[in-house]
Amino acid sequence: MTVYNFGSINRDLIHEVPHMPAPGETLAATRYSVGLGGKGANQSVACAKAGAKTVHIGAVGKDDSWATGQLEDFGVDISQIRRVESETGHAVIYVDATGENSIVIQHGANVEQSLESVESALSEAVSGDILLLQNETPFTEETAKLGRNRDLFVIYSAAPFVPDAVSVMLPYIDLLVMNRGECEELERRNQMPLADIPVPHVLVTLGADGAIWRDQSDGSVTHVAARKVDAVDTTGAGDCFTGVIAAALSEGKSHKQALEMATAAASIQVTRPGAAPAMPSRDEIDAAL
Repeated sequence: MTVYNFGSINRDLIHEVPHMPAPGETLAATRYSVGLGGKGANQSVACAKAGAKTVHIGAVGKDDSWATGQLEDFGVDISQIRRVESETGHAVIYVDATGENSIVIQHGANVEQSLESVESALSEAVSGDILLLQNETPFTEETAKLGRNRDLFVIYSAAPFVPDAVSVMLPYIDLLVMNRGECEELERRNQMPLADIPVPHVLVTLGADGAIWRDQSDGSVTHVAARKVDAVDTTGAGDCFTGVIAAALSEGKSHKQALEMATAAASIQVTRPGAAPAMPSRDEIDAAL
């Protein structure tokens, strides 16, 4: 099946620093690089490199051929990416010596989306195709409704996490993907335990404890342990995980197989600098498995 990903596209400006800057501190970077990023682009690249037919729906600046060229080189179908007056979005990223990151985002073209364009992009989608969504673009709720109406399997990565935005998405999605902190915040804000979240499936990443997939209809839980690695840069690790989940499901993999693929992919991705450029190939994932 095809994976349609409606999401952000950014140019990542990556600064490696000895430690995170304190308020008022001027700090010299030990290394600087520019790479493709944005939660949407990251997930599309992870999905495509894992072997899925991946169509990215999004927007870049009218003079930007760099971002679209990068996506195309990674195997992503860029035919549904619009060119708009705003500049392509960008992110300023600080990565410390332990691999932890701090990120500031300028949305740019990512917020210059058109619901009509999204609807047109999904016109060729068929029942069972996958629609992947995140929180860095407008019209996420409306797009989820379009996906539901076309009988697509809607995966919603609830990041950047905004509890109210997540709550309105729940009626229209099939798989909700969160990390442990986001799950706890959603439970607290909605006064609703994980078991009662009204979606068919919930996937929660647990850091060093791995990840779980919960089938909400019967309460069954599938758990996969984390892999121990020496992380270099955790930027995009969650996006890698979600993108590979989508790729695995597009092949008809079981929940456990999908979790194993995604866990292996993320364990490779964090050992490399950058976001989209660090996504592993399918051969690398298979070798790790």
